[in-house]
Amino acid sequence: MPATRIVVPQKANSGEVIEIKTLINHQMETGYRRDNVGNAIPRDIITKFTCSYGGAEVFRMELFTGVAANPFVAFTTIATETGELVFEWTDQHGAVTREAVHITVT
Repeated sequence: MPATRIVVPQKANSGEVIEIKTLINHQMETGYRRDNVGNAIPRDIITKFTCSYGGAEVFRMELFTGVAANPFVAFTTIATETGELVFEWTDQHGAVTREAVHITVT
């Protein structure tokens, strides 16, 4: 499983706009590069990223070969309830990396 970094406030007020930042360590190989002996390096990219909050999807993103290695994503949502933010990254082979972060809303 690739290493991930997620920054979410631990606490927020109901109705507050919160910023969420994520980073996943992934080489994002395009399939266009060659190794030191001229062989093509196979394509290996993350194709989808989603974030769900309280069971509802609040952010979705499709990624392509133009995305740099170790994709960093920042977005906002509204704090509505105490619960889990669930993050999922899916690669082109169907492997899923999943992380969850708890937020307390008052």
